[in-house]
Amino acid sequence: MANSVKPTVLVAASNSARAVALAGCLPQVDVVYCRDGETLLRESRQQVPDAVVLYTDLSAAVPLGELLSILRGREDLGTTHFLAVGTQGLGALLSAGADALMSDSTAPEALAHLIGTLLGRARQQRELQDKNAVLLKKLDNWEHEERVRDQLVHMLVHDLKNPIAAVLGLMEIVEEDERLPKDLIELVRLSREETQHLLHLSVNMLDVRKIQAGKMNLDFELMFSPMFREVLELAQGDVGAGLSDRKLNVEVAPNLSPARADPAILRRIFANLLSNAMKHTKAGGQIDVSVRQVNDDLQFSMSDDGEGIPADDIPNLFAAFEQSRLTLHGRFDTGMGLAFCKLAIEGHGGRIWVESVRGHGSTFTFLLPLARDEEDDDDFAELVS
Repeated sequence: MANSVKPTVLVAASNSARAVALAGCLPQVDVVYCRDGETLLRESRQQVPDAVVLYTDLSAAVPLGELLSILRGREDLGTTHFLAVGTQGLGALLSAGADALMSDSTAPEALAHLIGTLLGRARQQRELQDKNAVLLKKLDNWEHEERVRDQLVHMLVHDLKNPIAAVLGLMEIVEEDERLPKDLIELVRLSREETQHLLHLSVNMLDVRKIQAGKMNLDFELMFSPMFREVLELAQGDVGAGLSDRKLNVEVAPNLSPARADPAILRRIFANLLSNAMKHTKAGGQIDVSVRQVNDDLQFSMSDDGEGIPADDIPNLFAAFEQSRLTLHGRFDTGMGLAFCKLAIEGHGGRIWVESVRGHGSTFTFLLPLARDEEDDDDFAELVS
């Protein structure tokens, strides 16, 4: 629906006939005459004009250049366009911020045409400002929602992590009690694995938010082949007993060139990828893990012979709250595990991708850059100092 409010033009001149002539050429515009500088200032505060026509013969207590600078400095006149008309002093008005200059001998029709152009620019500028204001409001709302979400995630994880860890510890004690019947031990084991899964979900959720907000600091160390083997062994323990039902083959090439990585985060990456491979394979399935050097990178690959991933799911697989629709387990998953892996690997300067064929399993591969020579020297100096 078109705006029914007429645009306003203030005509500041010593002779009211100038305003009358322009009003006759601009029937769709509210033309207001201002006989001097004081009237112009007063009228511009009572109603924000779309344009101001400032004749150089106007009577004012201050030079017209200063008067125009005062008007230009007002925030409420940010969309107002100024046209200076006259034969003398136009240079000062142009320096003060006039949008256009015209001679006072210009016919009213030509002057009205230029004013119409300025009014169109003012309207477009207002529309852009209105759109910008709407976008800024949406941005403020989004930032508020993000803060609320971050606070909720933080509260959720920190309030739940300790009791979950306590329950996990108690279940481990109960599971080792020889007085417990075997059928109950199996139930306790399953409960412990689900509790461990719940703990991983909450921690992954918090860490994804931290990495996205740039609040997670990585503790880099120089890592060699034995350290990668150790981290992989620890990650296997984090996944749980379900991994024992799969055939796991781990190969770490000897004498790898070192890479700079955070061992704790790398352990989490391995645990998430192992857990992902386990949940997409049946008992007795094959999972192969390899670490080798490829040019200037270390390549980490994890393959399984599970059901594979539908091609339509792959582009969004590493996004938070996304997971493959095709899965062998009925457990709820937020998809935060793979999102965490992607963000954490990129934080190391690497990248991750997946290759999969339906019915023939999947291979997750990520690269970490080798440590540069100067980094090697610095870390070696720290080790021997």
